[in-house]
Amino acid sequence: MPRTTIRSIDCLKLRLPFRHGAEPPLFAGRPRTTLDSVLVRVELDNGAVGWGEAYGGELDALAAVLAHRVAPLACGRDALEPGLTPALERTLHNLGRSGVLLHALSGLDIALWDLRGKLEGVPLHALLGGAKRQRIPAYASLLQYYGDAGLVACHTARALEDGFGRVKLHERTAAAVAAARRALGPGLPLMVDTNCAWQLDEAVRTVREMAPFDPLWIEEPLWPPEDGGSLAALRAATGIPVAVGENASSLFELQSLVANAGVDYLQPSAIKCGGVTALWQLARQCEGTAVRFSPQSAFFGPGFLATLHVLAAQEAECAVERLYCELGAVPYGTAVPLQRGHFTLTDRPGLGADPEPALIDGPFVSRP
Repeated sequence: MPRTTIRSIDCLKLRLPFRHGAEPPLFAGRPRTTLDSVLVRVELDNGAVGWGEAYGGELDALAAVLAHRVAPLACGRDALEPGLTPALERTLHNLGRSGVLLHALSGLDIALWDLRGKLEGVPLHALLGGAKRQRIPAYASLLQYYGDAGLVACHTARALEDGFGRVKLHERTAAAVAAARRALGPGLPLMVDTNCAWQLDEAVRTVREMAPFDPLWIEEPLWPPEDGGSLAALRAATGIPVAVGENASSLFELQSLVANAGVDYLQPSAIKCGGVTALWQLARQCEGTAVRFSPQSAFFGPGFLATLHVLAAQEAECAVERLYCELGAVPYGTAVPLQRGHFTLTDRPGLGADPEPALIDGPFVSRP
């Protein structure tokens, strides 16, 4: 049995307290005071450890799927086995083609790529063909202020002072977009994420009201988000580019959006869609098409680092999303600093950093 056999898979529930300068925003109908994900720790028989991250919409459910379904099948397999996570997805497909299962496999996939880089002594981007750039611009992704134009303007101005040259809102009114544009000034990119707010008629009316303030894109404008016909109608009626993909149900759906030019910006999430394997496939598929690859990355752990490496290795430059808030703890300390709106990758192996021991042993991490 090779020494790269998977010995154990552990999941750590991460709840990061945050402040964004207002009352807690709502998430799934409840006030949100922490940003949650699951850290996936994979250890091999040779003692090497890789780290991944899975979406934490419901931490207990995610941890249960990892512990009781994924880990028993993956432990004892070779971490370097080609196609390991897609094979597990096929084996477990009766549990669902999306949602918690795919999120769990995303975390495992990221950890396996981290391990491959560490075993070869090279950074993840080298495994993807090498970095085209090591300095990645970031955009400030403001949390929701529920149409409070004063707060939107204040935090847009703060982001600009902090060195960000791009801002995204999570707002649903033209007045909020106007306030951000006044604070940002002309020319700088301003994006608007509505979190699946509208039916088609309301979307057309509201996006037209936002259009004078020059949004670069409208993100997840419709419910349901996979309604491709309505997305096409919205693009035709308003002329404003559309960004979707975070809520796609499968890699197949994301690939179809590119193949059919169904969106202007494709936004898969590394911790939801299948990890590095899926993210890299989609980045390559977007090359040379009208669809621009711009992954969602509203998280802070290994999934965020994996996204940076993919953006470093792809041909076109793309800014990475960074939630604009103050965290109770920074998962990587100063190992991957944000400086004047940019991240700079190192040549350290794998993802380039492991979560800080103080974080793993601290109050924001728990084990099932």
